Order: sequence, then C-alpha cells, then structure tokens
Amino acid sequence: MQSLNPTFQAARTASRKLALRTDEEISRIINAVADEALNNIPAILEANRSDMDRMDPENPKRDRLLLTEERLRDIVADMRAVAALPSPLGITLMSVERPNGLRIDKVTVPFGVIGIVYEARPNVTFDVFSLCMKAGSACILKGGSDAQDTNIVVVAMMRRVLSQNGWDTDCVNLLSGGHEATACLLNAVDFVDLIIPRGSKNLIQYVRNNAKVPVIETGAGVCHTYVHESGNVEMARDIVFNAKTRRVSVCNALDCLVIDRARVLSLPEICAPLADKRVMIFADSAAYKALEGKYPYLYEAEADDFGREWLDYKMSIATVDGLRQAIEFVSNHTSHHSEAIIAEDKAAQDAFLKEIDAACVYVNASTAFTDGGQFGFGAEIGISTQKLHARGPMALPEITTYKYIVRGNGQVR
Repeated sequence: MQSLNPTFQAARTASRKLALRTDEEISRIINAVADEALNNIPAILEANRSDMDRMDPENPKRDRLLLTEERLRDIVADMRAVAALPSPLGITLMSVERPNGLRIDKVTVPFGVIGIVYEARPNVTFDVFSLCMKAGSACILKGGSDAQDTNIVVVAMMRRVLSQNGWDTDCVNLLSGGHEATACLLNAVDFVDLIIPRGSKNLIQYVRNNAKVPVIETGAGVCHTYVHESGNVEMARDIVFNAKTRRVSVCNALDCLVIDRARVLSLPEICAPLADKRVMIFADSAAYKALEGKYPYLYEAEADDFGREWLDYKMSIATVDGLRQAIEFVSNHTSHHSEAIIAEDKAAQDAFLKEIDAACVYVNASTAFTDGGQFGFGAEIGISTQKLHARGPMALPEITTYKYIVRGNGQVR
C-alpha cells in the first residue's frame, strides 16, 4: 500500500501546534465537538445502523458496536467531563535546587502522537479524541472494519469542527485499510510516540508482537467474583447480577463466580436473577449439583470454561475449599484486570486485597465499576493490565509523560 508517512508526519506537525494551545482553548474545542455530535445524532446513528447491518446477529460484539441516542448523549457528557477537568500538563512533579545553583524541575508534558488500534467500539473514537486533546497529543486512530462507517462519519465531524475553528485537522486522523495500515502504524517509530490497543486478546497480542513503537497494553478482562463463606447472600446476588448483565460485552463484566463450598447451597438464590437474562451457567460438579433443577440454563463446565472472557450472557462457576484455594484459583486464571471478593470477614478481605495481582481489586462491590468515568477521571483511554507506567483505568495523567527543565546561571561541569 502507499506509504502512510505523510499522514504520520502531518500528525507530528499537528502535535507541535497543539502544544502551543492553552488549556482553555483545548477545552473549548472539545466542547465544540460535543455540541456537533449532538447536532449530528441522526447522521451518526444512520452510519452505525449500516455497520450493525453488516455484523452477524449472533456476534457478541454487537453490543459494543451499537450506538443509541442515549449512549451518544452519555458519550457527549463524558467529553464535557474531560473538558472540565484540570489540565494534566505543566504540573511540577519535583523541584530541587542543587548545591551548584542549578534548579531542576520535573514537569508533565504531552506524549506527542498517540496511535490507537481498536475494534468494534465507536465510543472509543470520542473518548480518545477528548482525552488526547486534553493531554496535548495528536491521535491516529485505526478502528476495526466492523465500525468503519460510524468512525468515518464521527472523525469527519471532528475534523470539520477543527477546521472551522482554525485548528490543524491532523490533530485527529483515521486510517483506512486493513492489516497493512495497522502494520504501518505499529512501525512508525519516527512519528508515533505510543501505541495503545483496545480490543480482544488476539488484537492485543498482535500489537504487542508486531509493534516497534512503545505499547501500553489494555488487556482482556477475565473477571472473577469470589463469595467467601462470610459473604452476605443478598449482596452476592445483586453484585453478581450487576457484574454479569449490566453490559456483557465489556472487559469489566463478570466471567467466573468462585464460591466457598460452605456457601454452595446459596447458589440458587445468588443465581436466580440471572435466569431473567437467560445467562448460561457452566458449573463445576459441586455447583452443578446445587443448581440442578433450580436453574434453567445450566451446563456442566469443561476445563476451558475457566480463565475465559465470555463477552456474552454466559459465565462459569468454580467451587473452592476456603480462602487459600480461592486466591490460588483466581491467581491461576486471572487476566490481571478486575477481581472481587464478597465477604464480611475483615481478615479474608485483607488477604484477598493483598495477594490478588490485578489492576483493580474490589471488596463487596461490582467489577462493573472499573471505568475511568466511575473512578472520577472523566473518561478512559483503556484499562491497562500491565505494570509499567500505567495500570488500571488510563485517564489524563497516564497519557502524559514528563521532562526535566534545568535552569542555570552559567554553570559548567
């Protein structure tokens, strides 16, 4: 395919211009795009219907792809929330004066150009634009073919607003083409400072294995909720229902319920609301026996039903003999995204919090809260499951870097 270097160079140039904009100017442009999105709801929804018509009705990604007027209004609210946040730039992280009189300040600055590789989630297009703009970086988007019509309309709208306000339109760019365009982006070491993949395990693995540009992984979510023997059954019922069914296609949705053998007879009560959503349960032998004849969508679990991200109205249940076995089971199957314990016992809570290695660990709450907006960050650019630089919901501070500013008065070494 034709070289994408001119596109990448244009983004680099735009990022330098963006660095000269004030936070007030940036917030105004984000709000202007939010206004334009509201004015263009019919056009955006029409493009989204075109994408939806191409997707297999049985594909669990349909919920990720779907936009509605309500979802668009929520997206706009998130954009406005980002615009209202304090700037993450120009913050002095450290300041010291050396004995020789040199003053050294460590100050937050933009990355420059951030590339995002993602699948069928058009909301990501809005989130990335607003967060990257607020953090002073240009963004290059490589969305999946599933959402191509929606993304084309949305990015064209964003560039139109930028142009009308006298901004460089290459602050945001959408790459067309398939894997070749993705490969070009992953190898654009002279132009792109950071790649963030959002999507399936396969997508993230492809980006990690093929990128020469530095990558922050936003990992797949294999999420567990463990019901300790001291756990409140009513609370467990409500949390499990919310974590599993609020939105099954998102990375913070519940995939596996882990339950103490001492609590296994409570499973019919805990799982009862799931039947209204026709959630298919794949249970180990003890859980199957407890639910048999009391839950309509019950199946015997196979080994590969554990450690699996379902992205559907499906989940597994594993029975354990106490806290130690629960921690071992979760540790062996986790994707290091979000894990929860339901327990009244303080010692059990503390042990789970200390020993479970995940970006977000919950006590008596739904994993559905793993979200930048829910954490008060305005929005997120992804949930990082790695440990270098960023972990958990990545918002404005996580998409900035820093430099050292050194002021002297003629010092030589």
